[in-house]
Amino acid sequence: MKKTETVYREILYQAIEKENRSLTQAALARKLKISLSTVNLAITPLARTGAVTVKKRGLEIREPRKILYHWASARNLGKDVIYQTRVNVPVLEMEKNMPDDAIYAAYSAYKLKFKEVPADYSEVYVYGEESIKRLFPQSKGIPNLFVLRKDAAIESYGKVATLASIFVDLWNIREWYAGDFLKALEGKIGRILE
Repeated sequence: MKKTETVYREILYQAIEKENRSLTQAALARKLKISLSTVNLAITPLARTGAVTVKKRGLEIREPRKILYHWASARNLGKDVIYQTRVNVPVLEMEKNMPDDAIYAAYSAYKLKFKEVPADYSEVYVYGEESIKRLFPQSKGIPNLFVLRKDAAIESYGKVATLASIFVDLWNIREWYAGDFLKALEGKIGRILE
């Protein structure tokens, strides 16, 4: 994940999950351990579209949906896949056997957040380390386990990806049922933002 994307994730986490719409660029840089210039680079296109208003002492989040769609269209999920393999066990068993340092993403994250699934799914996405190879060795066949590269700040959000991360990752998955999850999540996020 690009450093600018970590800025979008944090801004959206604050707006959607913490209901905080006032932030400072300096606080974002400190929390994410990135430069202030990277934060400013990330928010420039958001300010141009009116998604945020930049003030002398911070920024105001105006249109979280615009930020969400901007990030979703900029995200390249495939570039963050560090390991993929075929695991010949049910999805539920795969999820149960994830190491403690794995962070659930996409379908699994949706299921854990909302205790429901809008469609059956057959792949597991997690943010993790290449050490997962020891638990799930390489095997032939169509991959159904995808390990995404962790960034420095992701663990601060817990064992399950943020709502915005789930949305953005689902947006970038091709399987038809990703659309069912995405539609359901859009509704849930929409109700939060009303």
